[in-house]
Amino acid sequence: MLNATQLTKEYGNFLALNSLNISVNIGDIYCLLGANGAGKSTTINLFLGFIQPTNGKVEINGLDVSQKATESKQYIAYIPENLMLYPNLTGLENLAYFAGLAKKRYTKTQLIGLLNEAGLQADFHEKRVSAYSKGMRQKVGIALALAKDAKALLLDEPTSGLDPQASNEFSNLLLKLKSKGVATLMATHDLFRAKQVGTHIGIMKQGVLVKSFKAEEVSLADLEKIYLETINA
Repeated sequence: MLNATQLTKEYGNFLALNSLNISVNIGDIYCLLGANGAGKSTTINLFLGFIQPTNGKVEINGLDVSQKATESKQYIAYIPENLMLYPNLTGLENLAYFAGLAKKRYTKTQLIGLLNEAGLQADFHEKRVSAYSKGMRQKVGIALALAKDAKALLLDEPTSGLDPQASNEFSNLLLKLKSKGVATLMATHDLFRAKQVGTHIGIMKQGVLVKSFKAEEVSLADLEKIYLETINA
């Protein structure tokens, strides 16, 4: 569903991403770990088409993002570290608006069902988003992924700043989407969540994917050891 081939991004003399090869299949959750500036967010932004590659190719469901940016976006949903919603609109109104931009039309009852499925408390559905916690806003993002029937989910530090309960709730929502066959690529600093929900883990350093392995192959303690040895090498 998500594929990068020799993906490279340069900014002048700075090599932000160096010949990345990565594939995320249906039902996979691929977690990218690495220090700030390792290339994680650059990778996400290339898949989103926010920036163009210097070399290589990025594909969503077989579509070259550089050549078919609009068509490829119909398959994805994106949740950044801070999801931008309209603060003066309710969660329900935000969901209806953004679903409409994706040419998806739902009744109010259906939208409420999507928010319920995403775990947003019923008494907040019709409250302004300005009153929401970050965890609540992220749940609206999950509801939008459900509304779009997204085949792939791109996440950039989605649990940063969440308390442990909200982070655990978000992880459970990712596992629910995984069970629906959604392919997820997540940039994160959270080793615990990567091990908890990930099917695959990659460790990036200075724009290079240094290590990549199945999450089930390592314990959390082993993952921490490998991560620290990699970034400090």
